Amino acid sequence: QVQFVESGGALVQPGDSLRLSCVAPGFSLDHYAIGWFRQVPGKEREAVSCISYSDSSTIFADSVKGRFTISRDNAKNTVYLQMNNLNPEDTAVYYCAANLMRSRCSDPIRKYEYSYWGQGTQVTVSS
Repeated sequence: QVQFVESGGALVQPGDSLRLSCVAPGFSLDHYAIGWFRQVPGKEREAVSCISYSDSSTIFADSVKGRFTISRDNAKNTVYLQMNNLNPEDTAVYYCAANLMRSRCSDPIRKYEYSYWGQGTQVTVSS
């Protein structure tokens, strides 16, 4: 069973930065768009960002535009989410997943197209 492993979450203060990493042991990320999502208790999981495979084009949710960047290192089979200027509204469990239906991100990001969800990594932004 393929499952992503997310890491890098932490407790930080408003205005701080974090970089999350996403790998999938035993599974090549080649040819798939990879998405980052987040979820807070009692709410639906929401899309944060996506990166395409072929040209690394990206999509961001409006709430994180200008603050978050997404990148992928295909040689390391890893996708990163750089989060800058964090605020308390960014507090959530962050997940990554693969879009098995396409190699390019769709806009909007369609959560149902994504698979291989991991356990997530907790990001808490608090003063």
